Amino acid sequence: MDFVNNLDSDTSLSIFSCLDDPSDIVRASAVSRSWREFVITYSLSKTLCLKLFHQLSNVDHIIETSNDSNEESSEAAGSSSLMETRLLEREHRAYALLARGCISSLIKSCIAEAIVASSTDNFPAESILNTLEERDRIGTTASYWSSTGQHKTSVPETLLYKLRGDLCVITEINIQPFQAYFQRGRPIYSSHYVRFRFGHHKNKSQDKIGELGKSPVESYYVWTYTSQEFPMAQENRLQNFKLPEPVLCIGGYMLVEFLGRVQTQEMDGQYYICVSHVKVMGRSLAKSFRVENLDDSENFGLEVLSYSDPEEMDETDEEAGESPFRPMRNLEQLLNFLHRHPLDVVDYVWPESDNEDAAESDEEEEI
Repeated sequence: MDFVNNLDSDTSLSIFSCLDDPSDIVRASAVSRSWREFVITYSLSKTLCLKLFHQLSNVDHIIETSNDSNEESSEAAGSSSLMETRLLEREHRAYALLARGCISSLIKSCIAEAIVASSTDNFPAESILNTLEERDRIGTTASYWSSTGQHKTSVPETLLYKLRGDLCVITEINIQPFQAYFQRGRPIYSSHYVRFRFGHHKNKSQDKIGELGKSPVESYYVWTYTSQEFPMAQENRLQNFKLPEPVLCIGGYMLVEFLGRVQTQEMDGQYYICVSHVKVMGRSLAKSFRVENLDDSENFGLEVLSYSDPEEMDETDEEAGESPFRPMRNLEQLLNFLHRHPLDVVDYVWPESDNEDAAESDEEEEI
């Protein structure tokens, strides 16, 4: 017996609401024509997405890159009911894919690039770019970011990163404080607490104007999620900060805030914060979706780039041996950094590559 045809809509909705896996909703829509019409008419895929992440209520339209031109022409010639049906079908396809990607995609490193630090003690030798490198030294050179020194322990520091895609489901962040092995006592420059913010870049008109008296991070970015404060240990290890529940970052930017300074430097008596590595783990939906026209009201358009299964695309990357992201050491990445923050840099000294370090060490051994 087909209960959809024999029960009232509220009862059928109660039954379908027990499905919390997006694949089950897709399978239900393939059972029969009546089930498919019910799933699409009552937007069950969209409802599931909103249960997972309430921020998706700000999606005000869906864009299908490959299908829009054909559908727009047919919709223009059709009735209003036909247009409504096509709109619901489009939403069903998009939200079913989105829910599947948020749940089943492989969890990977999600940082694409390092943008800027609130301060840097010795640029570029101690820049934020070093935090993308897992090692705390490259050859004989220490690899870490260092803040400027402060006499007050209350002065915070921030690190800003661009994530891999406009939509990322973040599950945890890992941070390793730097231990200055070259200083007496091998001090560890940690902070008391760390906090994380996720959000997006403001629109282009605001980029040019900025806001008087505010830092670039305050002027140019909107933070839609702020985590709790996590205590940070003064230990030389990769420390794990697991979010209470997965967070959907819409817009693709993450800010790490270090609160409370712990360690003074012996030579000047000032407090510093130093970090050797930052790692963000989650599910990037960059191959499936792009965010369009994200504004201050948080409304945005969701563009579907591909309907290929997100999990299958991730498996293809694994087979192809996708290499992990390396620190910014090529011209394209450097120019991108300078374009965003032209006032932060006067002169840039190219860091020596790993190959050059190895060559120099070989020469020393020969001598």
